[in-house]
Amino acid sequence: MKVIETKLAGVKLIDPSVFGDHRGFFMESYSSKKFAENGIGCEFVQDNHSLSVEAGVLRGLHYQLNPKAQSKLVRVTVGAIYDVVVDIRKGSPTFGQWEGFILSSANKRQLFVPQGFAHGFCTLVPHTEVLYKVDEFYSLENDRGIAWNDPALGIDWPVLQPVLSDKDSQHPLIADAELNFEYEG
Repeated sequence: MKVIETKLAGVKLIDPSVFGDHRGFFMESYSSKKFAENGIGCEFVQDNHSLSVEAGVLRGLHYQLNPKAQSKLVRVTVGAIYDVVVDIRKGSPTFGQWEGFILSSANKRQLFVPQGFAHGFCTLVPHTEVLYKVDEFYSLENDRGIAWNDPALGIDWPVLQPVLSDKDSQHPLIADAELNFEYEG
């Protein structure tokens, strides 16, 4: 497994070791020991699985407030996504900055998103399935979001007219969002 540090401190791109032959492949998608050795020591408590039937489905940008904030480990089992994280930690030198990554069933990459980051993705092909582990249970009262098209963020999404849920079409701009994360650099 290779762990790649990103420009946003704490966000990590993971290239798993994949062993293939004429039958297919085998990979270890998660090992608490190996992840801890690479600075990912959280205890995951829930697995989530989404299916997006169309290309251009955009989910996000989501986060949960403290004390129910979530770290996520995201991967794609079918299809491909453009996965985006935004630093929402007040006082962070990268506050409001974003980074995007292609995760797919072909490249088998995973993305670790720590607490203090908003997360969203856009499907690049139809019938895309995304699995992600979280280290805190879902909390309706702490569930928040930021507008996917906030001009202050300037995210370069691969679509101009995404397929959105009603909820995701109504998130506030980052300037108006409720944020209770502090940078601890």
